[in-house]
Amino acid sequence: MSKLAQRLADAARSGAYRAPGTAEIEDAARGTRTDLAQVDLRGADDKEEVLERIARALGFPAWFGGNWDALEDCLQDLSWRTGEGHVLVVRGFGDLPADELGVLLDVLASSAAYWAARGRPFFAVLIDPERSLALPELFRPKSA
Repeated sequence: MSKLAQRLADAARSGAYRAPGTAEIEDAARGTRTDLAQVDLRGADDKEEVLERIARALGFPAWFGGNWDALEDCLQDLSWRTGEGHVLVVRGFGDLPADELGVLLDVLASSAAYWAARGRPFFAVLIDPERSLALPELFRPKSA
């Protein structure tokens, strides 16, 4: 098992992170019991579109309310998803207004803390090759 796969299986390391790309994450999750979902937010410039895309990517139930609180509720349930842990990869966040991105990051971090307290891994990974976000890196690229 790779170091990244080990990290993704460690509930104590749950959190919101940045990464330069998806290939390493996909490789680490392959063949494990990690539930990997990916959402592309390119062109989503308002809360409604962001929430709709995340709901679609994670297959949220019909009761999803389409607001930030409902997003947090669903991310802290995930009973309809399989896996011993969850990884949500988010691409294309750059079109979001700063305040909406801030709320999204808060919800993702809160959800990670919720799952960590219950001994289940939850990682929200924003693909940020420019390193523009003030988030810790999930891993160091091999070329670094």
